[in-house]
Amino acid sequence: MIPRYSRPEMTAIWEPATKFRIWYEIEAHAGDAMADLGVIPRENADAVWKAKDVEFDVARIDEIEAVTKHDVIAFLTHLAEHVGSDQARFVHQGMTSSDVLDTTFNVQLTRAADLLIADMERVLAALKARAIEHKDTVRIGRSHGIHAEPTTMGLTFARFYAEMDRGLARLRNAREEIATGAISGAVGTYANVDPAVEAHVCEKMGLRPETISTQVIPRDRHAMFFATLGVIASSMENIATEVRHMQRTEVLEAEEFFSKGQKGSSAMPHKRNPVLTENLTGLARLVRMSVTPALENVTLWHERDISHSSVERAIGPDTTVTLDFALNRLAGMIEKLVIYPQNMLDNMNKFRGLVMSQRVLLALTQAGVSREDAYRLVQRNAMRVWEQGADFKTELLADTEVTAALSPEEIEEKFDLAYHTKHVDTIFARVFG
Repeated sequence: MIPRYSRPEMTAIWEPATKFRIWYEIEAHAGDAMADLGVIPRENADAVWKAKDVEFDVARIDEIEAVTKHDVIAFLTHLAEHVGSDQARFVHQGMTSSDVLDTTFNVQLTRAADLLIADMERVLAALKARAIEHKDTVRIGRSHGIHAEPTTMGLTFARFYAEMDRGLARLRNAREEIATGAISGAVGTYANVDPAVEAHVCEKMGLRPETISTQVIPRDRHAMFFATLGVIASSMENIATEVRHMQRTEVLEAEEFFSKGQKGSSAMPHKRNPVLTENLTGLARLVRMSVTPALENVTLWHERDISHSSVERAIGPDTTVTLDFALNRLAGMIEKLVIYPQNMLDNMNKFRGLVMSQRVLLALTQAGVSREDAYRLVQRNAMRVWEQGADFKTELLADTEVTAALSPEEIEEKFDLAYHTKHVDTIFARVFG
């Protein structure tokens, strides 16, 4: 989590001051619930709320932790300095550190998810707008990096939209799954804290009670959360890689917006490099880097150990901050992406009609030629295009074996571009509804 790849809305979620504020709210709400149950005096619970406007001193808490070697105890000690030690003597009654730590972590993850959901919605809006704009902009489809058959730029954007839309659905599910809290005591049995306390705290913090916890909330929830972020990062890289390909000089079907005053190279003034999408490729790797540690955090000893703790202190902020930045960069790149329709047509025609080979193959088989012979006839004419720079239609019209099965008019018809785009509206209806 470095400033270069951070946005303030997301970093604020992970600031120590935010964390301590959430800790405070959990303790205060727990005190309210305990007072309602008659476990602690109401005046003691009310006294904790006197600190609601306090700016907790992070440096002071760190100072106390340097002695206690325990972050939650350090915070509770600092809280007592504001509330008064006698008034604060019932704070954390029956609770364990993980009740505070795990519930807070999930509050932070749900807040982070809300920002990421908004990011995804911006990406989807950008993809949809560009898809509609270029629904009928014909370009060559490629497989293995080689010309295949015609498609449209709109379909390219539409397929990325559909992929990101699935990602958004997964993210919403992951947010729902991670939105649990636990105030269940030392080993999750509620021996010293009533389940009603947990229910009250969770309601106030926008969570629901964990079905069953030990001393910790089960980490399979977190594994799914970070795995979801990893999948979204891969989809982001999928889009970025396509743009990087399109911006190659010999392709140049699209390129990132190049702003006034921007410079592409310290050595070569002519350069306009795909720096944003290359950056997105790298950021995707950083996001995915958290997935395996999150999966490994699922396995803990008995009711709890802290092998997961150091991992989550890093991957929680780093992964959400990085993906938040990356998704906003992705959205901006899509919104400003420069498209070159004429270059798309020029590229498609580079091999003079070769991309229509399947239509000719199918027409020959429908005319009674065996598939093996049809393939042989089409391929031998296609190879002249590859190897000699010939024109595919001209070669077909000069091939007596081909014209024995197909008339010149039938051959000509097989080069109609509209044939390949006739179902674009059907696909768009599926994607956008």
